[in-house]
This record gives sequence, C-alpha cells and structure tokens, in this order.
Amino acid sequence: MLTPAKLRRFCLDLPGAVEEFPFRPDLSVFKVAGKVFALCPLRQRPLRLSLKCEPALAEQLRDTYPAITPGYHLNKRHWNTIEVDGSVADRLVLDMVEDSYDLVVAGLPKRTQASLNWPPA
Repeated sequence: MLTPAKLRRFCLDLPGAVEEFPFRPDLSVFKVAGKVFALCPLRQRPLRLSLKCEPALAEQLRDTYPAITPGYHLNKRHWNTIEVDGSVADRLVLDMVEDSYDLVVAGLPKRTQASLNWPPA
C-alpha cells in the first residue's frame, strides 16, 4: 500500500515541486510554480489525498471507486479526494498525482513550462 513517505517522495520528485504548509502545520500542500496540485495531511489515518482532475474524469472516478469523493473543502467539479485504503490501486493513485500536476503545469506560462522541461519528451 502507498505510504505517506512514498507519496511525499513521489510528489517532490516531479519537476519544480515543493511542499509547503500554508494552512496548518500538518497539511502538506504540494505546489509547482506557486500553484497547488496536491494536498494531504500525511500523518492522518487513513491517508487522504486531494488532487485536481478533469471534471468528466473526476465524476467517472467517483462513480467507479467509493474511496474517491468530491474534493474536501475544494471546488467539487475540479478536485477529488482519495482515501488511500488499498481499494484504489497505488499505480492509479500515482497516475492521478501526475495528472493533477500536468493539469496545473498546462495552465502555466510557456516560459515556466519550458523551465520545467514540460511536457516530458
């Protein structure tokens, strides 16, 4: 199962990603170029992760997996919260992290995208 340490490392391994704590000391907020792509209270059990998502895909994922719900305290149309309880494959969770990151980077200026070597070759 995906551990908080693995999730944190995966997020921080994305180009330009940083971890900040703007809301409270126990809520990791992962950003790229100042824009949020993931939120997770890493010490909370069960582990819950909020990610940006294309609206149609967000609804499809919610309909498919009971552990995926509309974003907690976020725009319900664009964000999902995943309870990492083993019912959603780790690879799918990590793919959703990458998708969230890509959605955020896609909205950045071309110059910033280039500095992040995005899109990947």
